[in-house]
Amino acid sequence: MTNKEMVKNPKVKFSKAFWVANSVELLERAAYYGVFIVITLYLSRILAFSDIEAALIAGLFSGGLYLLPTFSGAYADKIGFKNALIVAFSLLTIGYAGLAIFPSVLEAKGLVEYGREVNYTGLRGMAIRYNIVPIMLVIMVGGSFIKSVITGTVAKETNEANRARGFSVFYMMVNIGAFSGKTIVKPLRESMGDLGLINLNYFSAGMTFIALIMIFFFYKSSKNDGQGKSLKEIWAAFIKVLSNGRLVSLIVIITGFWMVQHQLYATMPKYVLRLAGEGASPSWYANVNPLVVVLTVSFVTQIMRRRTALFSMTVGMFIMPVSALLMSAGNLMGGEMIDLGFMEIHPVAFMMIIGIIFQALAESFISPRYLEYFSFQAPKGEEGLYLGFSHLHSFLSSILGFGLSGFLLSKYLPDPKLFDTHAEWELASVNAHYIWYYFVAIAVVSAISLIIYGKVVNRLDSK
Repeated sequence: MTNKEMVKNPKVKFSKAFWVANSVELLERAAYYGVFIVITLYLSRILAFSDIEAALIAGLFSGGLYLLPTFSGAYADKIGFKNALIVAFSLLTIGYAGLAIFPSVLEAKGLVEYGREVNYTGLRGMAIRYNIVPIMLVIMVGGSFIKSVITGTVAKETNEANRARGFSVFYMMVNIGAFSGKTIVKPLRESMGDLGLINLNYFSAGMTFIALIMIFFFYKSSKNDGQGKSLKEIWAAFIKVLSNGRLVSLIVIITGFWMVQHQLYATMPKYVLRLAGEGASPSWYANVNPLVVVLTVSFVTQIMRRRTALFSMTVGMFIMPVSALLMSAGNLMGGEMIDLGFMEIHPVAFMMIIGIIFQALAESFISPRYLEYFSFQAPKGEEGLYLGFSHLHSFLSSILGFGLSGFLLSKYLPDPKLFDTHAEWELASVNAHYIWYYFVAIAVVSAISLIIYGKVVNRLDSK
């Protein structure tokens, strides 16, 4: 089917494997975002890690989740996508259950006292807290297969004519799952206090277990798997991909976008709760992102169908600094509640929501076309390897974005529990909005860099 025929006949059909893969992706994303939106709160409020410690652990966890697909994707090509997905969802179910069970072990040792507000005094400075790292490592390994195998399935089960639409469907399912996961967080926190940060992990374990059952009984690809590679061949292929200066340059540039996007999880929850109060709903504010993406990604893909992937990404990159600037504005509007008619909302929360809307719109322009761009670089049978490599921008942005977040929170918006009086904390936090100025600068530099990249690539292609 040609692009012209696709425009005339928009009812493009996809295989059963395509829809099963996208369905379990929805469940996995619900599980992941249900936990990840509050992971720094979990680490700080349940396990007594500081802002910087929590940010570094969460950043390394997120970063590893995006680094490993480079290798797990190639291994998935060897053992087959179905076997890889069975391994992945088994590990994820064990890992999420572990996050829920570990605090109970600490309670049994008398290190934590549970109530609506967790008392973790006995944990301060204790090495036993770091036993959470192996549990997170299990989730990291399991999740790494998902990122390469699901996107690899989309690539294998589509062709040149319908691939852009296929990745649009995939990205919509990702965001429906993200919306569902983040929605469950608020009622848990409101009904159970800090205990909700623990028990939501059971929800995530349930979602991944359902996905495991679906894969076992219903997933069967109509395409042949790749021949697979030895460890030596995998490493050689990885080096070969890294030697592709065009793709590596694009990854570095897109990293700037994702550094800002990751602040939904690194900075925003603590920023909102500390400035707008415990009654704020950071998980629901973050939900604006997948909601807007679901509502706009198909439309954006359609209006950009005659444009190159790089053009669409450039449009999105210039929306991103506006998003970060809007997020900073709430702290400059004073503390008086804004009356929206049907509800009152703190200005920090209100401007955060407006900023997230712009961020989601930028994402609709960037992410599906970025995956499309990478998929066409993959040789047949090596889709898992190349699409696993495509996520390396999130490895870099997780390490850099979370690390920078921890430093900026400590500098401009420290934990109120570290101060003797509220007045002392207010004085230390008066410039909290400066945090977002750093990300405005990062987004602007990235947007300009992508324009330069596009001109260089076009010049090279013209030769």
